Amino acid sequence: MTLRAVATGIGHYLPERIVPNSEFEKTLDTSDEWIRSRSGIERRHFAAEGETTSDMATKAAEAALADAGLTAADLDAIVVATSTPDFTFPSAATMVQAKLGMEQGFAFDVQAVCAGFVYALTNANALIVSGQAKRVLVIGAETFSRLMDWEDRGTCVLFGDGAGALILEAQDGDGTSADRGILATDLNSDGRYKDLLYVDGGVSTQSTGHLRMVGKEVFRHAVEKLCTTANTVLEKAGLTSEDVDWIVPHQANLRIIKGTAQKMKIPMSHVVVTVQDHGNTSAASIPLALSVGKARGQIKEGDLVVTEAIGGGLAWGAVVIRW
Repeated sequence: MTLRAVATGIGHYLPERIVPNSEFEKTLDTSDEWIRSRSGIERRHFAAEGETTSDMATKAAEAALADAGLTAADLDAIVVATSTPDFTFPSAATMVQAKLGMEQGFAFDVQAVCAGFVYALTNANALIVSGQAKRVLVIGAETFSRLMDWEDRGTCVLFGDGAGALILEAQDGDGTSADRGILATDLNSDGRYKDLLYVDGGVSTQSTGHLRMVGKEVFRHAVEKLCTTANTVLEKAGLTSEDVDWIVPHQANLRIIKGTAQKMKIPMSHVVVTVQDHGNTSAASIPLALSVGKARGQIKEGDLVVTEAIGGGLAWGAVVIRW
């Protein structure tokens, strides 16, 4: 028998405020057509004043717990992927722990920007297969609207806020690729590419800073690295792209999503796409897409799902999971 981290609940939360592309036309030299043609984004959600990352993460967590038929008392750990925590410390995860009324276990944050949820899933999987936890709540949550330079039309139109949550539970499998649960993971980073995507501020510089991105270079790295990590993780699981039911990619840019799918020879009919409605929600984008994909009836129990993401660092990776 092999211990597997099996998905038992999924949920998401989006702020009430919806911001269409047309809203940016009032303050920037841009247009709905310009934004759509370059990114595929039509609208995004922005957090309300006073609404924080931990607030959204908690609401997504509550939805995932309800989906799984569990309560916070059933959890052993919480892992939150975020680059926009409420405070420098404590972690957003411990704040979610308190808001859920969870008095046992442990909680911590993971920071790998847009690749954060893949990194968090990998850490949660390791906790489960090593026997350190039986149930782990994995959350991706971001308020990227608070990092935008509203005069930079190349970046501020791309990002949105939101949260998604997934519950992983230890279950016995047969040790084959037919098992439900996480079958393989693949993580990578290369700090030489820091200047392609970063925030020009932080605690040690005594400033919050704004997001900066060299879009063309990020695009070039994204398609190649996402395709490579996705194929690597499938190989680790003893599978090929022909076995994949759904690709659930990081929702950054429709052209990147299409380019990666084409390179992997997977039709877009097998790709869950939500970028048009949410924009780039960084670490929240994959769990948001998983939750929406399940709600749409796309992702069903037994389906083979590959998630892949790349973000600042550069950091990138992929996870293959049988739903």
